Amino acid sequence: MLNTIPTARHALKQLSDTALLRDRSYIAGAWAGSQTSTAVQDPATDEEVAQVADCDTEMLGQAIQAAERAFTGWRELLARERGKVLLKWAGLIRDHAQDLAIILTAEQGKPVSESEAEILYGVGFIEWFAAEGERAYGETIPAHKPSSRLFVSMHPVGVSAAVTPWNFPSAMIARKAAAALAAGCPVIVKPAVETPLSALALAELAHRAGFPAGVFQVVTGDAVLLTEGLLADERVRAFSFTGSTEVGRLLLGKAAQTVKRVSMELGGHAPFIVFDDADLDEAVEGCLAAKFTTSGQDCLAANRIYVQDGIHDAFVERLRVRIGRLQVGPGFEPGVDIGPMTKAAVVEKCRSHVIDSIEKGAKVVAGGVPSPQTGNFVYPTLLVGVRDDMLIASEETFGPVAPILRFDNEEDVRAAANASEMGLAAYLYTRDLKRAMRLSDSLEYGMIGVNTASFTGAPVPFGGWKQSGLGREGSRHGLREFMELKYVCFGGLAA
Repeated sequence: MLNTIPTARHALKQLSDTALLRDRSYIAGAWAGSQTSTAVQDPATDEEVAQVADCDTEMLGQAIQAAERAFTGWRELLARERGKVLLKWAGLIRDHAQDLAIILTAEQGKPVSESEAEILYGVGFIEWFAAEGERAYGETIPAHKPSSRLFVSMHPVGVSAAVTPWNFPSAMIARKAAAALAAGCPVIVKPAVETPLSALALAELAHRAGFPAGVFQVVTGDAVLLTEGLLADERVRAFSFTGSTEVGRLLLGKAAQTVKRVSMELGGHAPFIVFDDADLDEAVEGCLAAKFTTSGQDCLAANRIYVQDGIHDAFVERLRVRIGRLQVGPGFEPGVDIGPMTKAAVVEKCRSHVIDSIEKGAKVVAGGVPSPQTGNFVYPTLLVGVRDDMLIASEETFGPVAPILRFDNEEDVRAAANASEMGLAAYLYTRDLKRAMRLSDSLEYGMIGVNTASFTGAPVPFGGWKQSGLGREGSRHGLREFMELKYVCFGGLAA
């Protein structure tokens, strides 16, 4: 099977615009090479598709210096003028969406149709923030002293860093960088070492869009070296990170040393709650989307699927049938729904969760381990009889394994859903409006989808509660992550 489908290397040779495939960092408006490099591999075959230059400490310093130099000129542009450059960038990305999707699938592995959807999703954030930059409103405050006028204005925080993940290597850059750029901040992107090619392709299009040198930069290479360098430098005033909670805790401690403005989107452990009165077909399709999009490698993925007693058996059977229709294979193969896991560690975690669940009494009704396909593939798996004492009920799986937990009543499922240090997203399916309102209020999550698995987008304040992160991305709140308040009091204004 693997020998008969297009490989990533072959697909990259078919790019309409080969200049999008870059292998050097983008610093101060130019492409910067180095003496060492890191291989980028196709997750479906482990075949090398590129060697990308490693930035060293000196190159990172040059990037920070270039951003600092560019800050004054970029911040002094009218917000509308910054917006015009952002819109040109967005237009170029849209025009090259097919090529960008090929690059993304080659390094990340997801089906190419999902990659193209990710590209366009990212464009939406750039277009949103291109306009939202003009709405960084301040305020006037009724005076508390005689003959005074009080004003608050918004100002860009300064040089900003964005450390982005491998599961959405294009959209997460767009969501973070567009907000910083619209606010008036130069931004340095540090992409995941597994997926630098998408970031560099965006840099090529940013160059064509006319961003001044130093305003948008991409540094590639060792994650620890570059991230710690960005955190240690006092010139970097804002730091945005998407990744695991474990890493986020470490980075937050390092950011405290220079008191940076920090925003973090961290781990998820999403409950997906289905009540007896739910529309069964809608709930099954919603679960399929919430669990298996991006092959389950998504912080929003449904990780604990709670189904009420009365509908449990019917729900499991319909979901089993639907899972059985999912096609597994390399992302370039037509009709594929589930691509390879981007990292071998994800495969191992999926397998360990399934094995642990079986040993503790759960039953596999679809998929299972070992997978019929070797390498980084995990067949979509459905487990029933899952309990709270199983690893999969307490840890984020980050793969295409769906555990079903049976519940009896609203109070019990609320307590179970909230019994997690994570609080990113939750899903709720019910026809009872009062119940939907009660649970929406009481579930300890930053985002809740009621009778829908699709709720993110540019106008949405994306982020979580508890240890799922700090701050918000998207929406007007996302812009303010890169801005500072300035209060001014005018006195002595008596006639």
